[in-house]
Amino acid sequence: MAVKDRDRFSTATRIRIIGEQTAARVYRSQTKRQARRSRLTGRAALLAMVLCSLVVALAYPIRQYVAQRAEIADLQREQRETRQRVEDLRDLKARWQDDAYAEQQVRLRLHYVMPGETGFVVVDPDAAKQARAEAGAADRPWYRNVWDGVDKADAAARRG
Repeated sequence: MAVKDRDRFSTATRIRIIGEQTAARVYRSQTKRQARRSRLTGRAALLAMVLCSLVVALAYPIRQYVAQRAEIADLQREQRETRQRVEDLRDLKARWQDDAYAEQQVRLRLHYVMPGETGFVVVDPDAAKQARAEAGAADRPWYRNVWDGVDKADAAARRG
């Protein structure tokens, strides 16, 4: 027994016992850390679920808000354009109230001349050749020719 007691107090035995105790403490601390990690991961998962739920819940209202803001911007732009168009039409109406402007437009568009004046119409030779080249005009009904003439006059007024 004396040998056993002596081994118990030997340095090698003490170091081995201290090593075993240290290993047991390290194992216990790792186990606790892993337990904490898994608990923290559960919290993180719950937090992630809550955040995802908020994102899903707020996605539609935010999309609606953005769409409505874009629609408001379009309507404001359209309103500005309409106001500008109304202003242009008021200016045109005011010009037509002036007798000199009305007379000028009648002379220009309808080729009217004042008494004592001589009216001239200058015909573009290329346009005259093209008009003669339309052989189908005689084969069509008269109202079709009238409407074609109105369309051509309208197109000329837009260009000029």
